[in-house]
Amino acid sequence: MGVIMAVLASREPTGGVMARFLLFATERYAIPILQPLADALGQAGHEVRGLFVDGAAGGGWPGLEHLDVHGAVQWRPSAVYSAANWVPPFIAGAKVQLFHGFNVEKRGDARGHFRVRGLFDLYCTQGPATTAPFRELAQRHGHFAVVETGWPKLDPLFGDEDAATRALREPAHGRPIVMFASTFTERLSAAPHLLDAIAREVARGDRYWLLTLHPKCSTSLFERYRALAGPNATFFETERLVSAQRAADVLLADTTSVVSEFVVQGKPVVTFRNRAPKPHMLDFDDPAALPGMLARAFAPEPALQQAIAAYAGQIHPYRDGQSSARVIAATQALLEGRLGPLRRRPFGAFVRSLQIRRAMGYWGRGA
Repeated sequence: MGVIMAVLASREPTGGVMARFLLFATERYAIPILQPLADALGQAGHEVRGLFVDGAAGGGWPGLEHLDVHGAVQWRPSAVYSAANWVPPFIAGAKVQLFHGFNVEKRGDARGHFRVRGLFDLYCTQGPATTAPFRELAQRHGHFAVVETGWPKLDPLFGDEDAATRALREPAHGRPIVMFASTFTERLSAAPHLLDAIAREVARGDRYWLLTLHPKCSTSLFERYRALAGPNATFFETERLVSAQRAADVLLADTTSVVSEFVVQGKPVVTFRNRAPKPHMLDFDDPAALPGMLARAFAPEPALQQAIAAYAGQIHPYRDGQSSARVIAATQALLEGRLGPLRRRPFGAFVRSLQIRRAMGYWGRGA
């Protein structure tokens, strides 16, 4: 079970209370989720340290000093931020859930986005569509609080354009830009089905393509998509996902949560066999229809534009690039007791803690 951990030790946090913060995730795709939060904490004078292992080991985080799990336990953070669906309970501090994606209905809510495992004290939700269900769960369970903050990953979409975005856009030389992203879930992935159709579009050269795949996709699939790179396309890694979303004009995808991230910008998305197609998507099921679907996306009708705006407002109404700051403020409120008393965690959390210890190979003293 791979992990990333980053510890942020505060020199002078809000309110003058000394605090330490740990960022935790299990995959490379967590890096663009956690990086804006790390930047916000760094701008406030906090010290950052981290650990990259397994699925995240291939992703860089320049300038980050690493800790191992023993060092993280000894550090005793005041709070742990998780971009995974679990967190090590034996590390000190309040446990804060940031989510690894939007709820795109890949599976039933009982198994997916709204499943409560008894590991978190605070859920920082992305928008009304997530907040309402989690507040109902909080009232029912009583052992965690909920604050709507927006999602740190999307902060860079609404700030000043970064160099990475410009670097992805410049090779297009003014051509329209299409981004392709796909989930790794085999039964939902568009990547195997659309490869040939995308290759034909790339070869035409009238549009520029930004191509990426979920880090868990097969090596052979990665090789085939990387081979499309050239004057009309580039392949980019997960860490540049947000910059690519900002650079692109239209997204081609499937049931990946990148669809929702892209729509927040007010841009059209074309989806291939989406598990739960919605009015804000242009969904299709025949690879031969790809050229026509892209043409519709580049000339969106008013009804589609209205559907995009309505959906974006429900999942993530924040356009100020300050979600990380709201997460930090919500955490401070939790630590100061301003979110009210919480019940003890359920017995299932203790069982999960033992499972996590075994998976991480850590049997030392915990919090």
